[in-house]
Amino acid sequence: MASAGSAGLRRNSVLVDGVSAPVLEAGDPNAAEAVVFVHGNPGSAGDWRGLAAQVGTFARAVAPDLPGFGRADKPYDFAYSVPGYAAFLDAALDQLGVRRAHLVLHDFGGPFGLEWAAENAERFASVVLIDTGVLPGYRGHLMAWLWATPVVGELVQFAATPLAWRLVMARTNPQGLPEEFVEEMVRNYDWGTRYAVLKLYRSMLRPGPRPPGARALRPLDRPALVVWGAKDPFVSVDYAERQKEAFPRAKVVVLEDSGHWPFIDDPEATSNAVIPFLRRQLGGR
Repeated sequence: MASAGSAGLRRNSVLVDGVSAPVLEAGDPNAAEAVVFVHGNPGSAGDWRGLAAQVGTFARAVAPDLPGFGRADKPYDFAYSVPGYAAFLDAALDQLGVRRAHLVLHDFGGPFGLEWAAENAERFASVVLIDTGVLPGYRGHLMAWLWATPVVGELVQFAATPLAWRLVMARTNPQGLPEEFVEEMVRNYDWGTRYAVLKLYRSMLRPGPRPPGARALRPLDRPALVVWGAKDPFVSVDYAERQKEAFPRAKVVVLEDSGHWPFIDDPEATSNAVIPFLRRQLGGR
């Protein structure tokens, strides 16, 4: 998908345990300090074109397609779970030579990135949380429960035609989303991604460790920016201020007319919050 402000972007790739994933990059390819963009579901590195291009003017930016999404491999036996994605992210950053990471996270990218951060405190520099973060007591949304339910989830995926996707996106995003963004999402939502989504949501219901909460992250006291669309139908804006439980110094920006993808439905307002924050973390470059 062509995107305004995408000049300076380039393609790279990583290979982790036999899983190949494209990486969108900008800025100095040799810098050990980078802004790392982590997409959610459904998403891809392409979600970040606009912000990554802007970051590339003053710092290194990296945005991988995660396994099961975008143009990454979608193997049957990948660990489609929060720990699985955190481990993939760790190995990918090692391959890319990123030793210090400023995270920009959205949707499920929040649990993935925060799990990595809690396990790699010495490499975790700061975080931008966009409609994601630490979500105590979160019960999920309707689609999450449908995907997590055996048989029902499979039926939903069979019914996820391009037309159905377009209708759902139109109904759940008050400002609307650019047609090219929605069409790229539709193209990427193949059977490999549908399988990955079912496995991911069902992994959240299995017994075992939960994604890191405020107790694990608060002692790190990392700089944080929270950007939230007030009209997000999937994760309530009530969680925006609660990110201070994990990041006491967090600045919270609520975009009153935005939905779940504020960096897409209001890129200017999102950029006006995110880019100055990242510049400060990277020494005012």
